[in-house]
Amino acid sequence: MTKYGRDDLTWDQLTEAGLEVLLECARRGDLIAYGDLNSELERRTGIPGFDFNRPDERAALGHLLWLIVERNRPETGMMISALVIYKGASDPGPGFFGLAADLGLLPRRPSADEKDEFWTKQVTGLHAHYANGG
Repeated sequence: MTKYGRDDLTWDQLTEAGLEVLLECARRGDLIAYGDLNSELERRTGIPGFDFNRPDERAALGHLLWLIVERNRPETGMMISALVIYKGASDPGPGFFGLAADLGLLPRRPSADEKDEFWTKQVTGLHAHYANGG
């Protein structure tokens, strides 16, 4: 089935490559900006990157991050997409917190403090898990 103009095979390739990029970040104790993730996916897969000037393409990257979390969360219990942040900032986009609420990990309307605490725990937990060979 085609979603956001990409077929299932393309989504599978992007999910695998994206998960590998995020695992590498986690092992290094690092974070990655959305744009850098986009560039790295394009480099690794040869699939054209997401156009952040288009709302549907930003939503498509959000869909990809959901797929990556879905694939990785059974192993860690955490949201590996926590490692993806805005360039020049130190926090993820609103889709991260929306997915956390969908998964029952955050209330529907979390406070700024709840968001910050949740995100910080996800990042430190992922870094610790993968630093230990996870």
